[in-house]
Formats: sequence, structure tokens, C-alpha cells
Amino acid sequence: MRHLKRGRHLNRTSAHRGALVRNLVSGLFEHGKIITTSAKAKEAKPFAEKMITLAKTGTLAARRRAIALLHSRQVVAGLFEDIGPRYAERAGGYCRILHLPTHRIGDGGDQVLFELVEGRVKEKTAKAEA
Repeated sequence: MRHLKRGRHLNRTSAHRGALVRNLVSGLFEHGKIITTSAKAKEAKPFAEKMITLAKTGTLAARRRAIALLHSRQVVAGLFEDIGPRYAERAGGYCRILHLPTHRIGDGGDQVLFELVEGRVKEKTAKAEA
């Protein structure tokens, strides 16, 4: 029984799983959206949201922690300069998983669009009302 066992193994070792999640989140922060499988996106979503919350603080310690976790200074720079301030007013829910109707060629795996939601939702609704 798997009582109190958290996370998905994804048929990988723990080091490989960690690298996979880091790479997925780095790609998400670089491009804004990626296409992956449902299980991989569900596993990466909490890590991505924690990184955005860390970027919202904007401190040097938070930046160093993000560099240690993501292993890419360029991605962390974009995270702290663009993505963190974009979600400053948002309390959470920075990522979205949308299921795609097509399946992956080769093994028929289900595909999802893993993307960042648009920031500054309040400003857009205020402009629409005016």
C-alpha cells in the first residue's frame, strides 16, 4: 500500500526526477509555456509555484536559493526581474495545466499545456470596465 507516499516516481531515479523537474520549470520560465505529459506537469507545478513565490520576495538570499535549486543564473535573472514582479499582487495559482486533445506520437501519452497564467489580472479587468 502507498499510504502517505507522496510524489510520482515517473520511472526514474530520484536524481533523474529532480533534474527532470528542474529542466521543466526552467523551460517554463524561459518560454512561458511548454507541452509535456500530465504526470510530469503535475509533479513540476508545486516546484514552479514555490520558485515564483521565492522570486516575489526579491531578496539576495532568495535569489541565491533559486540559483541553487534551478542551476541557471539566466533563468533566475528572468524569474526575479520579470516573473516575480508580474505576480506581486497575486496570492498563488501562478501555473495552469490544460489538457490537449492530441496524444503523443509513438507511445500515445496524454499531453498537456503547462503554462504561466497572465499576471496583473486586476488591471486588465479594470481597463475592460472603463
